[in-house]
Amino acid sequence: MPDSPSPRPPRGIAALLAALAALGPFSIDAYLPSFADIGHSLGASRLQVQQTLSAYLFAFAAMTLWHGALADRFGRRRVILAALLLFALASLGCLLATDIAQLWFWRALQGVTAGAGIVVSRAIVRDLFAGVEAQKLMSRITMIFALAPVLAPLIGGWLQVSLGWRAVFAFLVLSTVILWLACLRLLPETLAPENRQPLDPGYLLATYRKVLTSPAFLAACAALSLNFAGFFIYVLSAPMFVMQHLGLPETAFFWLFVPAMSGLVCGSALSGKMAGRHGTERILWLGYALMGIAATVNLLYSHFLPPALPWSVAPLFIYTTGMSLAMPSLTLMALDLFPAQRGLAASCQTFVQSLTNGISAALVAPALWSSTPLLSRGMAGLLLLGMLATAFLLRRRPG
Repeated sequence: MPDSPSPRPPRGIAALLAALAALGPFSIDAYLPSFADIGHSLGASRLQVQQTLSAYLFAFAAMTLWHGALADRFGRRRVILAALLLFALASLGCLLATDIAQLWFWRALQGVTAGAGIVVSRAIVRDLFAGVEAQKLMSRITMIFALAPVLAPLIGGWLQVSLGWRAVFAFLVLSTVILWLACLRLLPETLAPENRQPLDPGYLLATYRKVLTSPAFLAACAALSLNFAGFFIYVLSAPMFVMQHLGLPETAFFWLFVPAMSGLVCGSALSGKMAGRHGTERILWLGYALMGIAATVNLLYSHFLPPALPWSVAPLFIYTTGMSLAMPSLTLMALDLFPAQRGLAASCQTFVQSLTNGISAALVAPALWSSTPLLSRGMAGLLLLGMLATAFLLRRRPG
């Protein structure tokens, strides 16, 4: 397929972009049930195994600053195809690792390449559509994307029980190759040559400075990152939350992920229906109202009653419904601040969220995962900070 812009969005573009965006989260969640087996197999402590996740997230964050700039210079399609090949290679390295240091290295390389999918897919959405149509497509992508965190720990748990932790990375190699072939055949180039930006150090430094010093942009990124972190600390703590606090086996991670991702689907569907019918502020504050209810219920239950199903996971459904209701609006508000550098802006946006995720993995989750009351306080505190960032954004955004 030639690297010329597609005149119209192809059928199935939402599913393809969702699969690209889901690659990173899938590679996080799929191996969570294998933490104990990895530690036993490689002679590593629980904290050392946890740092394979931190290595992935920090590398993911650092490279997201470049995916968008590369996509603005060379086109969306070429960057995606190259990144998928490197991700498959890194997954093969994880499969063959013989000690924890090797696994740290290959997980970091996975992080370097996995971010291309989510960064470039966001830029492609804005290449194809504007306004309400962009929000609707972003909502459809989020709905499909939500399947990955549900399926990943289920597939990972089954592979772990049946074949061991290396089978999880073998599955990642195979699925990435299939995705690469699908993109080779189906992914169009959406950025015309005349609209591409130079990969010039001076230009990039000036543009990064402009984007990353914009108060409105930083507020939108902070709101997205903090809202997500309020839920993500449960993902990062999943082995402790599911297996220790709830007393469930490796194959029962669906008790955490199905309610949470069902909320993500519901919120995305609601966001798509409300787009064009209600103002952005109304949609955002409805999302925060739902997240606030979830955090409050979670606090009360965890402090007064012991962990139990389904009550310990029910607030996650409400929280992620509100989170995904607000997410498309916050994402598009950030990108629309820099219409001529959407790829680079998408990189900066993903960098902020990924850096927050890395800090959550290295510092926040380990400090909270010892008890459900601590996790509930973490959710409430992160949500409060996200609300403050959104209030600031709405005051500072143009127009």
